[in-house]
Amino acid sequence: MGIYSLDPSVQAILIPVLVFALSFHEFAHGWMANRLGDPTAKHQGRLTLNPLAHLDLMGALVLYFAGFGWAKPVPVNGGNLVNPRTDMMKIAFAGPASNLLLAVIGGVLLRILIGSSLSHEAIVVTLFFFTQINIALAVFNMIPIPPLDGSQIFSGLMVRKNPNLVMKLQMYGPQILFGLILIGYLTEISPLWWAMSPFVNFFLFLFAGI
Repeated sequence: MGIYSLDPSVQAILIPVLVFALSFHEFAHGWMANRLGDPTAKHQGRLTLNPLAHLDLMGALVLYFAGFGWAKPVPVNGGNLVNPRTDMMKIAFAGPASNLLLAVIGGVLLRILIGSSLSHEAIVVTLFFFTQINIALAVFNMIPIPPLDGSQIFSGLMVRKNPNLVMKLQMYGPQILFGLILIGYLTEISPLWWAMSPFVNFFLFLFAGI
């Protein structure tokens, strides 16, 4: 279900939250790469939270109308890294980790506000979306299927033990991921959400108590 089908008041909350979460995610990749010795993202203006530097027009349109999308990947030059295999794993993990950090902040604020005199419905709803979306982005990106961040981590762990598996996953992963997304879009069964929902619900309860 695309964002366009939601109530306009929900869209007004959801869209800014998504834009910030995606921008922070990509910024985190660039920040970690720069810290590990690769300034490529910095030189291309990606060490910023300005969404214009990170959002992909086609990815944003697909997200709005189809319910899934993408931002522009942060460029990384492995030749600038001291330990390319492990450093690429760290750079990949930085994105999901940044979303979990935002989710922790949102969850803590929710715990403080719910039931207090400072509680306001609009603020609580915004924080709920903020927390849930960042958790969902982190969990989704940790799936070990290319081109998601989890595939970079999985490949780094398995490339020496089973290079053939890593090669096949790199070759067929995008088609597998697209197929899983398409099943969820065309039917009432979403394999991805079926796999993700236990983790999303666990972290939502852990961070926000909901």
